[in-house]
Amino acid sequence: MSADTPIENPHRRVPSVDALLQQMPEETARWGHQQLTAALREILADIRTQISRGELPSTELNAIRNRVNAELADSNRASLKPVINLTGTVLHTNLGRASLPQEALDAVVAVSAAPSNLEFDLETGGRGDRETHIEALVCELTGAEAATAVNNNAAAVLLVLNTLAMHREVPVSRGELVEIGGSFRIPEVMQRANCTLVEIGATNRTHLKDYQNAINSNTSLLMKVHTSNYQVEGFTHAVPEAELAVLAHDHQLPLVIDLGSGSLVDFASLGLPAEPTAAQAIAQGADIITFSGDKLLGGPQAGLIAGRKDLIQQIKNNPLKRALRLDKMTLAALAAVLKLYRDPDSLLQRLPTLRQLTRPQAEIAAQAQRLLPALSAALSGRYAVTIADCCSQIGSGALPLETLPSTALRLTALSGADAEIRQLAETLRQLPRPVIGRLHQGALWLDLRCLEQESEFLEQLGGLTL
Repeated sequence: MSADTPIENPHRRVPSVDALLQQMPEETARWGHQQLTAALREILADIRTQISRGELPSTELNAIRNRVNAELADSNRASLKPVINLTGTVLHTNLGRASLPQEALDAVVAVSAAPSNLEFDLETGGRGDRETHIEALVCELTGAEAATAVNNNAAAVLLVLNTLAMHREVPVSRGELVEIGGSFRIPEVMQRANCTLVEIGATNRTHLKDYQNAINSNTSLLMKVHTSNYQVEGFTHAVPEAELAVLAHDHQLPLVIDLGSGSLVDFASLGLPAEPTAAQAIAQGADIITFSGDKLLGGPQAGLIAGRKDLIQQIKNNPLKRALRLDKMTLAALAAVLKLYRDPDSLLQRLPTLRQLTRPQAEIAAQAQRLLPALSAALSGRYAVTIADCCSQIGSGALPLETLPSTALRLTALSGADAEIRQLAETLRQLPRPVIGRLHQGALWLDLRCLEQESEFLEQLGGLTL
């Protein structure tokens, strides 16, 4: 090349967006013209920036095609995905709480894929009530006269108080002023409901006379909150629901009980720690009860409200009800789960929450023995795998002091370095179906109580890159 030959400007080698689009018909069909065009513009702008810095990025068609496909695949990858829960917490709030049974999944698909009779009465041809799809079931299982539902139990408490106690007083024991989670506290819920909290008793002891002394002409109702996510032990006293109901009714006041986690079956009969049931609360005189759908009940996220018909009607008429109501998919899933409770003999096998809570430790230990060789082989050279007894938790604030005997695979780094075991936890979280364990005392514990995807877990081990 002579000294007079002009040097080619490298920017001229950068193709235009239009030229690339003409050569990418498959990408256009896959990603759509608008999305592909925007991505190409960003890539070409980056290439020009690199050239301006004196770098030599590839401007070949295949290089740009590979890059745009990789970037669009990454940006379109679902951020909400199923994981394998080996934390030892069955109802893990951060992992979505209760897993739904197949019956609920089928019901959701059925009503999602086509128009449905959500608010249409098939008999009369007129407008219907969306809650007819679950109200009779809730009443059947709790003994309540009527029922309604909203998007979670915090909303249920808010709606009940805003309906029945707005601008009036509500006595609540100091020992029951719980924080539900995420800094969502009963006093703050009551403030937002526009009612006045009257704290009574002491943190550890509240008596019937404390409620009696708090009642006046501005009292709207008596409220009892089940402390489902903590327990006060030692020198304690709480007023039984039946006694509180008598006091409330003597003063023509409704008794509202927030059950929190909510259970429809006697846990003690299943070999689990005892938990008050919705039916027991109604039988003991509660006029309104509230409880969650996605905790001990084992269904979708929802807040159920059940009790006296006249009070439920007032709650339904509250304008806030529309803002908090359930959609068709949640209603379909909830109805399907509630129907499972009609057959107690098959409930433990068909409802994932109860199936996992009642899973025998011997069965879990046998699974650990099956998995040990494959996991040891996949981690050989850097990590050791042993079988260890452990304790699972129910989770989501339910029975906080109670644990369930379980078995875990305990993973430790041969080097003893804490950074290596944390790196392993991150690697497992990057699998196609992320595996979530629990870091404890320098080891990664994989509690197998909830592992129902054993074959998928084993198949993924081949993809581990350590």
